[in-house]
Amino acid sequence: MSKGIAVAFLALVLTGAGSVLTGFGSAAAQSPGNQPRTSAMDTDVAAIKQALAGNWESIAPEIRPSKNPDGSIKPFYLKRAFTYQSSDRFELVVINSADPYGKVPLARIRIVGHMQWQGAHPIAPGAQKVDFVADEAYEVTPLAQGFVDVLNKVAAAGYAPWAVDAPQSIFGKSFLPFGLKEGTNFMEYDLVYLRGDLLFWGARNVDGRGFDTEQNRPTNLQIPLVRK
Repeated sequence: MSKGIAVAFLALVLTGAGSVLTGFGSAAAQSPGNQPRTSAMDTDVAAIKQALAGNWESIAPEIRPSKNPDGSIKPFYLKRAFTYQSSDRFELVVINSADPYGKVPLARIRIVGHMQWQGAHPIAPGAQKVDFVADEAYEVTPLAQGFVDVLNKVAAAGYAPWAVDAPQSIFGKSFLPFGLKEGTNFMEYDLVYLRGDLLFWGARNVDGRGFDTEQNRPTNLQIPLVRK
């Protein structure tokens, strides 16, 4: 893999201002005496969570729009594997590649955290606004020497020397390639829509903006995951 491909990867934004940026949200606290009665929406969300439980994966390599440092748009190729567990815990593994067929993998990213449900999304009946918060783990594993060489130049401080197939935790640390700041958790303002054995998240904004604010929450559906 050429160094140019590796450098291009660093400009990608993976799921919020590029999918990997810091954003934060907090739910308003409610006292037990103030808890609202169960509504139809609450019941629907409970059913969605039950149906969501288990493992999901990409049908095929996918494409996202992302931005070059000069603001121009370029393609970003990836495959996803997602697991939803009880207590709104999730695990997401993303494999990024340099080519549309996934034959030249660049990096594996593993994120573990929790989902915060924020109410109905208007894109389709049953769709829900969901915030994904990486509050347990965030790991990067380089899969190509060219990417390793770049990481050892731009993300060396606070890390062991980067090596192919050697994962390192970037959880709670500064990580320039993804725009992460020390002491913060990555978060995305996304959506979830289930239709049978298809799981849809939000489609990336066509101008490459990530889901780093409520205003940038997606308004359309991404290519779905299928139940594994």
